[in-house]
Amino acid sequence: MLVLFMPELLLELFSEEIPARFQRRAADDLMKAVTDAMVDAGLVYEGARAFVTPRRLALTVSGVPARSPDTREERKGPKVGAPEKAVEGFLRSAGLNSIDEAQVTSDPKKGDFYVATIERPGADAETLLATILPKIIGDFSWAKSMRWGRGDMHWVRPLRAITATFGPENEDPAIIDFTVGELKAGQTTYGHRFLAPDAIRIRRFDDYQTELERAKVVIDLDRRKDTIRTDAEHLAFAQGLSVIADEGLLEEVAGLVEWPVVMMGSFDPRFLELPEEVIIATIRANQKCFCLRGADGKLAPNFIITSNTIAEDGGQTIIAGNERVIRARLSDAMFFYKHDLAIPLEHGLPKLEDMVFHQKLGTQFVRVERLVKLAGELAPQVGADVERTKRAAMLAKADLVTGMVGEFPELQGLMGRYYAAAQGEPTEIATAIEMHYKPLGPSDRVPTEPVSIAVALADKLDLLTGFWAIDEKPTGSRDPFALRRAALGVIRIVTENGLRLPLDVEPELLSFFHDRLKVSLRDAGARHDLVDAVIAEDSNDILEITRRVEALSNLLATADGENLLAGYRRAVNILVAEEKKDGRSYPGSVEKTSLREPEEVALADAVGAAAETVSDRLAQDDYAGAVTALSALRQPVDAFFDKVLVNDADAAVRENRLNLLARLRDTMHLVADFSRIAG
Repeated sequence: MLVLFMPELLLELFSEEIPARFQRRAADDLMKAVTDAMVDAGLVYEGARAFVTPRRLALTVSGVPARSPDTREERKGPKVGAPEKAVEGFLRSAGLNSIDEAQVTSDPKKGDFYVATIERPGADAETLLATILPKIIGDFSWAKSMRWGRGDMHWVRPLRAITATFGPENEDPAIIDFTVGELKAGQTTYGHRFLAPDAIRIRRFDDYQTELERAKVVIDLDRRKDTIRTDAEHLAFAQGLSVIADEGLLEEVAGLVEWPVVMMGSFDPRFLELPEEVIIATIRANQKCFCLRGADGKLAPNFIITSNTIAEDGGQTIIAGNERVIRARLSDAMFFYKHDLAIPLEHGLPKLEDMVFHQKLGTQFVRVERLVKLAGELAPQVGADVERTKRAAMLAKADLVTGMVGEFPELQGLMGRYYAAAQGEPTEIATAIEMHYKPLGPSDRVPTEPVSIAVALADKLDLLTGFWAIDEKPTGSRDPFALRRAALGVIRIVTENGLRLPLDVEPELLSFFHDRLKVSLRDAGARHDLVDAVIAEDSNDILEITRRVEALSNLLATADGENLLAGYRRAVNILVAEEKKDGRSYPGSVEKTSLREPEEVALADAVGAAAETVSDRLAQDDYAGAVTALSALRQPVDAFFDKVLVNDADAAVRENRLNLLARLRDTMHLVADFSRIAG
């Protein structure tokens, strides 16, 4: 039995240390760029995998044909007798020297056309790759790049070697012949910088992965993450501790090491007097270490280190070095914390006058003045104490001038809460200082206490109205002031707290809220057409919109709802056709004396009753009740279309029936624009 071995591509770009934050994206981008280019060149492959370590980007593509296929394409050209310029353009695009090289094809309806048959022979995969790869490497995009040496090559860090081999499993692969900058592709890579730095000759992916493993390099980023996570958990468990999960830090640390070795260090328990968030931020930011908790759930005076080497002394020197740095950093944090505590938060407010919020919107102090006013206005609407809300708004930004927030900006709000509580502020004020920034994302919690709600809404609404006023709005994917996040924050605060809070904002900003609300509702599973059906141009009550979508969804999930929607469509289609034919509209004025059939009498009575009930329910903010009232129309609508001819020979009867359909449409539109509903 003949066994065919499809060739495999191995590519490695060996460089100085690639920043951890760029690694995963770079591996994905390299794989996409190479495989897309291969497919475009006719090299359809079976599988591809990308790998990354601090010093290398690697890619293997398996099941690659040895040669791209021959292709034959028929390209349709202009009509016979077309202008000379059209013919010349056709000849250029088809690669023909003269029109005599084209064929003529007849179309029974459109006449005779020129057709060119373009045949392209295939090419060796190795030759194609020698063209594809240097272009991709030379044009590879990094968020930040650098140039080194005498060449013009740009890369995230200096490239030191390129491995590029291609060939079937049962043969020695060939080195793909190309040069990038001053580097010629070969088959040499290098192991771990400290543990096995010697050159390694590579043939294909299997021995590449194996040889690097022997040279203390784990090429798979996710495998390094799993190793760090598992070893850290085992080490912690042995001490009766647990690791505080931090997926972002784990991704970063795995991008800093090629051979992860996990160890545990400790710090002086006296530093546990600091807020635990301060300790975690200090240890994370300065040493990229994980913090631990004891069995009681409290922060333990220990941390997990991930080293990139196997130390001869069992890691004692590495642990001691990390402990020394962390001790110094925690000492600094303790100084900031005690110094900040000694100064009442409000004493820092004058310093906000020197802190510019935005050139066109003034200082942080000016912004605080706006927040105090707006939060005070919102307080009665959300059940908050006005004076405490104003106090919380006044102190909300005060921690921006503290030493701790200056060192760790990500702790703003949180440190304000700690300082306010320690300085005797009421709990609801201290909580509001932290919570007014929230939610910061879809998984973040929202404020639930009235004072916190009022200040958080004021903060986000001031942000949105301010930037709208100076015409600094999000465009495309660009949103430098996080205005989309602010709008979604308002929506979540309102809906999750069940607040009836009409948004008194300019029409364009209200439309922006509508767009964000649509995204939010669709993400929650709502049908996009139902969202469009209930949002009018002036709809400014977020909670009401969400309740309408829910009620409408419940109606249309029933047989009555589906049949009523079908009846509505039939009524509107008839109206549109007749209004177009008659050159007029029908206002919905029904003359009861002109109703002849029992079914049209029943429909008129049902529509009249429904219109009254719907209007009454909507006036009482009972949207679900209004929707329920519509469901009662299903049977009379069905009966009407089953028994009644709208276009009666008597013009008066016809007009009255068209007005009845118009009244049915208008009554349903009190609840939603059913014309926007699909299905």
